[in-house]
Amino acid sequence: MNLTYIIGTIGAFLVMVFGMIFDKNGAGFSEMINFTKIGNFWDPSSILIVVGCTIFVLVSSFPPSALKDIPKHFKIMMNTKKNDPMSAIDQLVELAQVARKNGLLALEEKGNQQEDPFFKQCIMLIVDNNDADQAKEIMMNDIEQSCARHDDAAGMYDKASAIAPAFGMVGTLVGLINMLAAMDVSSGGGDLGPSMATALITTLYGCVLAHMIFGPIANQLRKRDEEETLCKLIIVEGIMSIQSGANPKFLREKLLTFMSQKQRDGEGGGGKKKEE
Repeated sequence: MNLTYIIGTIGAFLVMVFGMIFDKNGAGFSEMINFTKIGNFWDPSSILIVVGCTIFVLVSSFPPSALKDIPKHFKIMMNTKKNDPMSAIDQLVELAQVARKNGLLALEEKGNQQEDPFFKQCIMLIVDNNDADQAKEIMMNDIEQSCARHDDAAGMYDKASAIAPAFGMVGTLVGLINMLAAMDVSSGGGDLGPSMATALITTLYGCVLAHMIFGPIANQLRKRDEEETLCKLIIVEGIMSIQSGANPKFLREKLLTFMSQKQRDGEGGGGKKKEE
């Protein structure tokens, strides 16, 4: 589970709410917390303008196939353990051992057992004795296309984070227009409070949606994409090395260079414990 996203998002909302209800004029701590003030930040008109318009602009900007993947995006964002570089390295070293002992054709059974479609495809490309350059071209093209799809998914939330503040400004203009209309002296004036509240709160809602909801989602999706791309690059390099007959021990050292020294030290210690 992605604890940093959960803690960060909930923490940001809690701090914002605390700022809304805090009353610096209170005598004691209990008097400084004024829950009645939270009602000042509730405005259905502002929600309708910002949230409603943002959603419908997204609907008009992206095809149904992209919109229906939104639940899938949240599942990907919350899963931080799907792409494990050390697990991929361990599997590749095992494949290298099998290939050196029994030949590349012996990897077919391992390939059929592989749950990751990309990993399975890479194994089968060398089992079928394809040309090394052509096989690598297929693998790298798969990675490029996958990155492009992931960038499109993150781009949808970038679009939303740009739209929300814009409609916050639209709501501000709507509130100001209503406020100015209510200031008609000939009609005896009017209650300017609700119009002014709509004018200001829509900007608040737009900023909250952009920077506390949509922005972090886009960043998290790109982080998952980086993790997946790293694992795929490790797989490609490992598979090509296996095809060329690389020594398993040399292969492990070679693939570890894709990771930071801290990752190598931490994961390497765990690997030694397993081997013992």
